Amino acid sequence: MGGESRERMEPARDEIDEPLGQVRSQRKAGARRSRAVSAFLTLCALAVLCIPTAIVLRDRILQTPPPVMASKPETGPADAQAPESAPPALPASARSDSSIIKVDPAASSDSENIIVIRDPSEIGQNPRVAHLPDRRLIEQSELGPLPVRDSSGRRPFDVYARPWSGARGARIAIVIGGLGISQTGTQTAIEKLPPEITLAFAPLGNSLMRWMQAARRDGHEIVVQVPLEPFDYPNVNPGRHTLLTHASADHNLQNLRWVLARITNYTGVMNYMGARFTADGDAMDLLMDELSMRGLLYFDDGTSARSLAEEIAREKGVPFAASDAVIDEKRERGAILEKLDELERIARARGFAVGSGAALEVTVDTVADWAGEVTKRGVELVPISAVAFDPERS
Repeated sequence: MGGESRERMEPARDEIDEPLGQVRSQRKAGARRSRAVSAFLTLCALAVLCIPTAIVLRDRILQTPPPVMASKPETGPADAQAPESAPPALPASARSDSSIIKVDPAASSDSENIIVIRDPSEIGQNPRVAHLPDRRLIEQSELGPLPVRDSSGRRPFDVYARPWSGARGARIAIVIGGLGISQTGTQTAIEKLPPEITLAFAPLGNSLMRWMQAARRDGHEIVVQVPLEPFDYPNVNPGRHTLLTHASADHNLQNLRWVLARITNYTGVMNYMGARFTADGDAMDLLMDELSMRGLLYFDDGTSARSLAEEIAREKGVPFAASDAVIDEKRERGAILEKLDELERIARARGFAVGSGAALEVTVDTVADWAGEVTKRGVELVPISAVAFDPERS
């Protein structure tokens, strides 16, 4: 009882009984802790918001391509016309498919070793504008627009080439010639043939620029047929502007440049007839010199066993390809299919095969049907540039 009475009699302790300043200090300490916790939580919230933003900005910076630089900038606007004289051919080490090009000072007018760094996207042509010529690859002449290398050495052979997979499997390239002669036949060939088939335009055809643009829009690589002197000329006559073995160099150059100026956006030329001309070393030297200067391919249709085209093309640095078979010597579907089967056997044994034909109705229909079947058997159809031997890349 006594203990309980004492407890009830003692007054409750309040703030006045506490040591001076003790309660206030505790309150201040509590307030400070509260503010510290608040500040910490605020910082955490800011970090949650800012870190993703920083990551996004970092990724954008890393994904932004570096600026393209060159040791010597272009002296003229991008769309300036190419000079009349083409620059010297780049050495083999100057690969057109590389983003860094080393130019040997011995092949350059400058004394120092020049290293040019260029954007790889400049190599090749954007498919959306494939029907439009690259102005840097054009030399304006009294005959019309002529193909030419640009100031950095890019060739029409490179820029106007159709892309392909680059795989090492069996490949077949087929060139169909005679486009532009028949308007209906030309339209049918462009529409029916798959874009991997290369189309060759006859220089004496009609509406060639319009058909060239249609072919390029559909994805075809194209070449130009050059009429060359056959045996028994003029009884067998390829037509006007034929290059002749007995003609002067100036006359042949004039005719050749007339043919080259008929259209644009092509990777090279192929012979039309020309058994006598292609067997003449001096005549072919003149032709290959011009093609080398302008950065063009030469395609031999394979009709003459006496042709010197391959040998001289290698000497002159001209990209070269030759046909293994004329697929429509017999203008009948069964015979054409036999030739196409022969090309497939060659491609599986050697890695690639090349065929040539004309834009005849039976040829176009047969090739169009066969193309869908041969790709199912694992053979890739490619443009002629994909199987050409290129001395500048060897």
